[in-house]
Amino acid sequence: MSKEEIERLDDQGMAAWESGDTEAWVSLLADNFVWYDWTQPEPIRDKDAARKYFSSWRKAFPDMNSKQVARVVGEDSVAAEIEWTGTNSGPMEMGGKVIPPTNKTAIGRGSYMAFVRDGKIVEFRSHPDAAGIMMQLGFLPPM
Repeated sequence: MSKEEIERLDDQGMAAWESGDTEAWVSLLADNFVWYDWTQPEPIRDKDAARKYFSSWRKAFPDMNSKQVARVVGEDSVAAEIEWTGTNSGPMEMGGKVIPPTNKTAIGRGSYMAFVRDGKIVEFRSHPDAAGIMMQLGFLPPM
């Protein structure tokens, strides 16, 4: 794939998160993908689990508004830093627990890397700042 095609794929992924379109996001994943995320004890390896994870963020923060802060595109990969805002008006699933909504607004930050082959994401690594979110929602003391 060209760098332009990888940028286009990344733009589609960001648009899916922005609109909350689970199926659009999952359609970008290869059949044999693996998704590593700091908040998950095990890698996500099937599309049903990817749908559940994606939906859990959108359920917890239905008004999530995301933007890329920085992006680097390589020959077969893309890495980006993101920032999002949202109100925790739905239950949040984290660390195997369901946390009731706080109705507080948070600014989330994180980064991700996506490795691409044949037009699909074969490996995705997401690094949300879970501690920062938990501090803003009142579950951890400020540092």
